[in-house]
Amino acid sequence: MKTIFITLLFIFSSCSSTDWRTASRESMGIAPKASELEEDILQIYYARAFSWRGFFGVHPWIAWKKKDENEYTIAQVTSWNLRRSGSTVQVYQDLPDRRWFGSDADLLFEIRGSKAASAIKKIKKLLPSYPYTNGYTLWPGPNSNTFIAYLIRNIDELTVELPPHAIGKDYMAIQDAFSLTASKTGVKFSLYGLLGAQVGASEGVYINLLGLQFGFDVWTPAIELPFVGRLGFEDKEI
Repeated sequence: MKTIFITLLFIFSSCSSTDWRTASRESMGIAPKASELEEDILQIYYARAFSWRGFFGVHPWIAWKKKDENEYTIAQVTSWNLRRSGSTVQVYQDLPDRRWFGSDADLLFEIRGSKAASAIKKIKKLLPSYPYTNGYTLWPGPNSNTFIAYLIRNIDELTVELPPHAIGKDYMAIQDAFSLTASKTGVKFSLYGLLGAQVGASEGVYINLLGLQFGFDVWTPAIELPFVGRLGFEDKEI
């Protein structure tokens, strides 16, 4: 309990109000330099959301680079892109590992070579079919976590799940309420991200109540809590 309290206190202090215009967007130095890569690469990052939103959840994005390209391509969903361009999906070239307006970026997933090449090809086909390009809702979704979860569900090479405090990752229309888990080792149920449950050999067990996830992972032991995230060993695919 003390560990959870300290973690929450740290999160609250780090998510205090700041000016987005002066918040750091510097590179974390995680991603290989584009000029030094001789193979295809795909990465998924996440960071605490900006300002007070970061106390509750995170913002993820996906990045890739083909071996013959000079820059990384970033894809993410934001509310301001909807206001600016009419679509929530934003695709642009940039450094992939920048801080998210002051919050440290964490590398969640990486693949290279032929797996990355296959996943990149599928992403390019999926982007136009993302079903929520004209809407963004902070809670329970659809939002930035909904977008990355959509790609994970539809691309076999993305054998990863978003962290428990990625609110919106379980937002799915009623026709998609029942599905396989990200690793395809279990099943999940979700009703618009407000009520759901999951059981998977790789992901473990969790319940979702009003967008808040409570669960535990047996394969790589950890407990999963809203606001805090994952407490225990680093998540690994089975």
